[in-house]
Amino acid sequence: MFETLKNILVEELQLNPDDIKPESELVNDLGINSIELADLVMLCEDKFGIEIEDDDIHKFLTINDVVEYLEAKKQ
Repeated sequence: MFETLKNILVEELQLNPDDIKPESELVNDLGINSIELADLVMLCEDKFGIEIEDDDIHKFLTINDVVEYLEAKKQ
């Protein structure tokens, strides 16, 4: 799941793959803004066939937060 998310961030948001680690913070470390976060949510919904609730997006502080959320939704 981490590698898939990393690929999305590199391909769609043009982030440096060396910067993307499980503990990387989306805003502080990767510089993701609110529009890019919305794009990431839509891309993940499409890629994984899930729906991410608007209320859950504020929980996405690190890459690992997103990975854990996606893994829980896929079950």
